[in-house]
Amino acid sequence: FVINMTVEEYAYGNYYNHRPKAERKLLLNKKELKKLKKEIDVKGNAIIPLKLFVNDRGLAKLVIGLGKGKKLYDKRETIKDRDNKRNLDRIKKDFR
Repeated sequence: FVINMTVEEYAYGNYYNHRPKAERKLLLNKKELKKLKKEIDVKGNAIIPLKLFVNDRGLAKLVIGLGKGKKLYDKRETIKDRDNKRNLDRIKKDFR
């Protein structure tokens, strides 16, 4: 499993500085990788970064979570709420 992550370059670095957009390895054991791969293959699931910790040596630790996409009825409800808010704002604007 390889993720694409941007890590800022060291400001005082030289030729040996790291590449900021290089692919980084996830340090997980095979069992954890297989479990994540199985979950990602399910339609609508994705790995979401939750927290990023950087220590004084510049090493980064990323806490990841498994997220599920919205269901169709949730999307329709969100669109309906957005349209209603837009209409209310339009009506309020006309009364001013």
